[in-house]
Parts: sequence; C-alpha cells; structure tokens
Amino acid sequence: MGFAGYFLIVMEFVNWAKERKIPVGPGRGSGAASLVSYCLGITDLDPLRYDLLFERLLNPERVSMPDLDIDFCMERRDEVISHVAELYGDEAVSQIATFGTMAAKAVVRDVARVQGKPYGLADRLSKMIPFEVGMTLTKAVAQEDELRELIDENDDVAEIMDMAYPLEGLVRNVGRHAGGVVIAPSDLEAYVPLFTETFGAATVSQFDKDDVEEVGLVKFDFLGLKTLTIIDWAVTDINQARLQCGDEPIDIRSIPLDDEPTYEFLRSAETTAIFQLESEGMKDLIRRLLPDNINDVIALVALFRPGPLQSGAVDDYISRKHGRTPVNYPHPCLESVLSTTYGVMLYQEDVMSVSQELAGFSLGQADLLRKAMGKKIPEEMANLRAAFLDGTAANEVDKAVANTIFDQMEKFAGYAFNKAHSAAYAMLSFQTAWLKTHYPAEFMAAALSADMQNIDKVVTLVDETSRMGIRVSPPDVNQSDFKFTAFEGSIVYGLGAVRGIGEGPVAAITSERKRSNFVDLQDFCNRVDLRRANKKVIEALVRSGSMDGLAPSKTGFDQIRAELLSGMHESIQGAEQSARDRSFGMQDMFGGVDAPSADMPSRRVRAMDTRARLEGEKETLGLYLTGHPIDDYIDEIRTFCPTKIATL
Repeated sequence: MGFAGYFLIVMEFVNWAKERKIPVGPGRGSGAASLVSYCLGITDLDPLRYDLLFERLLNPERVSMPDLDIDFCMERRDEVISHVAELYGDEAVSQIATFGTMAAKAVVRDVARVQGKPYGLADRLSKMIPFEVGMTLTKAVAQEDELRELIDENDDVAEIMDMAYPLEGLVRNVGRHAGGVVIAPSDLEAYVPLFTETFGAATVSQFDKDDVEEVGLVKFDFLGLKTLTIIDWAVTDINQARLQCGDEPIDIRSIPLDDEPTYEFLRSAETTAIFQLESEGMKDLIRRLLPDNINDVIALVALFRPGPLQSGAVDDYISRKHGRTPVNYPHPCLESVLSTTYGVMLYQEDVMSVSQELAGFSLGQADLLRKAMGKKIPEEMANLRAAFLDGTAANEVDKAVANTIFDQMEKFAGYAFNKAHSAAYAMLSFQTAWLKTHYPAEFMAAALSADMQNIDKVVTLVDETSRMGIRVSPPDVNQSDFKFTAFEGSIVYGLGAVRGIGEGPVAAITSERKRSNFVDLQDFCNRVDLRRANKKVIEALVRSGSMDGLAPSKTGFDQIRAELLSGMHESIQGAEQSARDRSFGMQDMFGGVDAPSADMPSRRVRAMDTRARLEGEKETLGLYLTGHPIDDYIDEIRTFCPTKIATL
C-alpha cells in the first residue's frame, strides 16, 4: 500500500523516546490493531491475542492515509517533537493550525457585544440556544418557541440575529493543534503557507489537518497523556525504594494481567484516580459488572458511552456475564466471534467479524460496511444489504435470520466502539489499578503531583487518600520536595502545591537543605536567598504549616504558627542586615558567626484563633488539612443527623 516509510518514521521517534526513558503509551486508536506496529515496537499490544483487525487501521479496498496517534508523557512530549525537527530539519517540520469558528451560542454574544447591547440580553439569548453538538441558529429558531417569540417581540434581539446569521460559522481565531505535526520531504514553504505564533517561536502551518493531507503531506500526532506521567513518577519512586532494599525493579509493562488482588480492588469500585474508570457513573457500572479479567476491563472502557447505556447493550452484557440471562448467539457460527462479549455485538470489530463469518465478506469489505452503517446513507445501505444477503445465501443462512442479524448490526454500528482503542486504554486502566492496589502511597503521591495546580482535584485526591488510610502530612521545608512524595507509607505534601510558592523558591529551599536541615526560622532566613524566597513566600510557608517544625514551641498548631508569624519580621530583617554586611565585606568581631536566632521563646505569644489557622491553610493549600471549621460542632450535628451524605 506504499506506507512502509510512514511506519518507519513513527517507529524511529517512538523508539528514540523509549531509549531515553520517555514514557510512551501502549497504543491509541485503530493503530493498536496493527501487527506491524507491534513488531516495530510502536505499540505494546499484541493484536492477535485480543482479536484486533488490521483493516480497522488500513483497508486495501479503500486506501486512505494511516493514522497512528501516539501518546507521550505530558512532561516530555516536546522533547520528541524537538528531536523530529532536529532529525528532519526545522524547515521541514511544523505544527498544524486549528481554526475556531463562530458557533451559534458564541456568535450572538459577540454580535451583541459589538453592537453595544446589554450583557444580560446577550446572555439570555445565548442560553435559549440548545447546547447540542452541531447546533445552528436556524435549528435553534426552529426548535425553540420561546426564542422565536423573543426575536419577534424585541427589536434589539432581531438586530442581533440579523447580523449573527451571516457571521455564523466564520473563523473567529487561529490556534495550534494539540499534537499534530507535519513532516515534509523538503522545505515546508514549497507546500504550505506558514506563520509564527505571537508569543512563541514555533512555526505553524496555516493549513489545518485536512488541508495538509489534501496537498499530499502526512500528519503525525504527538499527544500528551497525564496518566503516562503519573505511572512514570510512581514507578520511579517505587523502584528507588526497591533498589535501597536490594529488590529487583518492577516493569509496569510486564505486570500479570490476571492479578487477582487488582480485580478484587476494581470490584470495590473505589476507582478514584484510575484512568478511564473514576467517574461516578463508571463506578456504578463497575459495581454491576464486577470485572474479573482483562476482557471485562476492555468492555468497561467501551460500554460507558451514551449509545450502549441507552440501547440496553450494557444490561445484556452484565446479565449474560453473571448468568442471569442465557448466552445466545444470533447464529451458531458466530460463537467463535462473539464469545468474549457473551453474544453481544459491542465493538466495531464485531460488526466486521460477523460480516466476514456469516456473509463471506473480506475484512476490507466488512470495514466499508461498518463505515456505511455509521453514516446511515439509505442508498448505500440498500446495496450493502443486498450484498450481505447474497453472501449469507451462499453460506446457506436463512434469509429471515440474515435480515434480522443485518438489522442488529446496523443498530449496533451506530454506537459500537473501536476495540483496538478500548484494549490499549484498558491496559493503562489496569496498570493504574495495579499500582493503586500494590503501591497505594506512591501511586496517590504521583496522582496528586500531576494535578497539584488543580485545587479541586487535589481536594478530591486528598479525601481519597484519607479514605484509604494513608496519612497526608502537611508540607515541611525540611522534608517536602516540589512534588508530593511517598514516605514510609504516608504522603508528604509537595511545596509546589502551596499557593504563591513557585519552582524558584522551592529549588532554593531544597538546594540549601542538602547542606543540613533548617533549625529555626532565623536559620532559614539566613541561609535561603530572600530574593527568591521573599516575605510573601515565607508567610505562605508559615500559614500552610510548612514551617511548623521550625517553631520553638512544640505544643499545638495554633501556638506554633502564632510564634512563627510573630517572629517572621524580625528574622527577615536580621537576615537582610547580615546579607548587606556581607555585601560590603563587613564581618563581626566573632569572625563571621551566623546571626543568632530570633529569641521567640523569651516573648509570650498568644496562640492564634483556630479558625484563623484553618483559613490560612485554606488560602495557601486550597483545603483544610489539620482540621475543619465544623469540627467543633460535629457531635451536636450527629445528634440530629447521624447519617453521612456519602452513605445515602
């Protein structure tokens, strides 16, 4: 088919990444169905083991460009793109433009703003337009009686709509494709127009992904996947600990897929932080399905979608799996095709395999049938039904049975999911579940680190960690790194998750800490460059609890933080004076002895209010870590409300 060069290019940059320990996904999309990709090391999934069909990627009966999307660790994806640019030349490699258009809701807001109409009117009008994929102004006006009435009654609204109609669908802004990269055989200028982003030096094609292919160039997708970063961080921490104990490192790609403790954990549905399996709806599906093998995990990824949930396919799969309903096959010869899904047509590949087995279609013809069923073009469907019935007649299948099966296939094809993609992502789901089962502290620390800038997510993950019985220690300038870390079965809060503390201050703290731990607040201020860790940073560290270990008093968080805040100004002032003296070459009579610690014990400092302490944690960490404002009232609340909301 002439695509050998394409596969070899992908093989080169994937293997380059793997050699440099850059995490690469096991596969994505229909590319995971390719045995060639597996043999070249592009994917980690054996398509023969999981009955994946190559024709789902490339069809010799309808040749089109292959599409091998590759997931990389989000932290190091740009290294791979830079390598490709260096290998093939900056002049031959660029990323691809995307064009944002003025959709129905957005266009009425933009027009109203330009016309100077009140914001409230624009907001009201926009909210009347249904939030649906493919919605247009014309469809909205046809569907919504209230919208039509408003247009007829309000001259301002009519004026907005008059201008919005011709503007709808026009390009509003230009951006850069999340992962699309084009590689040309020579200078890109000979093929496509280029531009440079306003706030970056990256060269970007002015053609989008479809136009790039129209001019004969090939698009490669370099996608960043956070889950790969989480797995990599967790495995790195685990192997460092194992190395210290003299144990062999683990290889996450070689873990047993029949590990019973992992399936026991999955059946508990406590799958927060597990890739693809953490939503509440998915947890409910897991409780019903109770997975006990990798095929069930693959099915979970495919089943949790509107089509299967609404069609009854989910209920059929679950009831047949648990023996509540007998497993029936549309035709006896289809048992070999549908046995792993208990007779339910679940995947796009099932439609293709049934066509091959029952009607003698080649897999190329079967893929054309799958695509046509998805598009539901009446004329094309009639021709394909006739061809299908001819094939089943040749195989002596009853015509009524064949028609019924074709109808079922047509129904399933509308929502059936790509098994290759489900299988590849199920591997990542299983890997994260295995890590959470066997190394919970390391896994949760990695998950927290990956989302440390998303406070809402951090709160959810800290709650989950507490539910698992893993203690989350407050941040500590003598122990915390930038990221969350696992330590003796608990998790130490990362300094990078403290609001107002960037990488620069943390680097200064951890670098100085290598000499020796900080003794007290004055010692900290003397040793850490106050240009990098200024007063605002130190206050955030105190209020978050990161300096609790530096206080002279060791009794109670309220007393500790009150003392630190009280002595902060004096400590900073003393350190700044010492720094000025050193800059002028001045030494004291004792030969450069460090400035003494601020004598906080000699002053009686009143303990701060507990609520003020907790508010300090909330402001700097985004959550209450050492208590909660409701703690004082919890006994009273339990007298009239003994049941937790979570148990309802």
